Amino acid sequence: MSDMPDAESHDPDFDCLVFIGRFQPTHLGHLAVIHQALKRARQVIVLVGSAWQARSLRNPWRFDERRRMLRSAFDEDDNQRLEIEPLLDALYNNDVWVRDVQRKVRDLTSPRHARLPRIGLIGASRGQSSYYLSLFPQWESVSVPMVEGISASQIRERLFRSPLAAADYTSAGAAHELPPGVIDGIQGFLETEAYAQLVEEQGLLDQYRQAWAQAPYPPIFVTVNAVVVQSGHILLVKRTAAPGKGLYALPGGFINSQERLLDACLRELRERVRLKVPEPVLKGSLRGQRLFDEPHRSWRGRTLAEAFYFALRPDQQLPRLKPVQGGDHARWVPLADLEPDGLFEDHFFIIQNFLGLPADFSSP
Repeated sequence: MSDMPDAESHDPDFDCLVFIGRFQPTHLGHLAVIHQALKRARQVIVLVGSAWQARSLRNPWRFDERRRMLRSAFDEDDNQRLEIEPLLDALYNNDVWVRDVQRKVRDLTSPRHARLPRIGLIGASRGQSSYYLSLFPQWESVSVPMVEGISASQIRERLFRSPLAAADYTSAGAAHELPPGVIDGIQGFLETEAYAQLVEEQGLLDQYRQAWAQAPYPPIFVTVNAVVVQSGHILLVKRTAAPGKGLYALPGGFINSQERLLDACLRELRERVRLKVPEPVLKGSLRGQRLFDEPHRSWRGRTLAEAFYFALRPDQQLPRLKPVQGGDHARWVPLADLEPDGLFEDHFFIIQNFLGLPADFSSP
């Protein structure tokens, strides 16, 4: 694809170009795509994915932090033509995710044009962006050559390996991958408690990988989760240790080698949560089950989760939970209080799959 003349001196090809990414963090490869979009369109919409996710090694920065990083890389004139909006993941329902993208683009472009706008979706020629291009056949696709040698996942690994390694990288080795404003933002982030917790999680992940280093094949883990709902409340545990310290999670865990999946789920509810509901009642309340297999869903690597949905009969008294010494704290949480950034890994999306929770949020 050849470079196009600047929009200031020639009519641009598009009324609007849309670029979707996670920007964890914003790097020079992202900027190459956006600069091409600014040359070829009057308006550029940047949709920032995983906008409401809890901090993790895969998603360390919140939406507002990533928006500041993006804005810092452009001058005032370019920022006037950039719309940067949050986008909620919908890990197990592409249709919901596509609808959300369509609505955001419609709302940001329709008031600006008396006629039907010419919209395109722009992205790098390889990687996740090329997959996105196939989901919107009503829009033209614009492919930009990928900047070689820049990997967001490798940047994150350098930053979270240790504070000393991160300081060395941002002070001396990051300039060929990251714009100056992003480096400044990351250096400030290195002083936060959130960064220290992620460094701890990286250490745990390294130990985990080392334990499986001699396996003949990359391990695939199988776990179970319980979605237990009664009277507008859901049973959750609050994690007391890394990873995900302080986040809510669905009750569950690994299966034993000699048990079936449902039996493993019931065992977790009995032993780790001490849910005071007889097993026959739980089995009679089972309303559904599904395998959740998004490749990046778990911090530990490829992990499949079979989730079971139990809908207990409404009652004025929620079932008692007996505290487990040294374990996570189980509690009943009102459904109205659920927020994606307060839940561990993909557990919000598991709940959403069974309960049909709304996918729209007013602020990140």
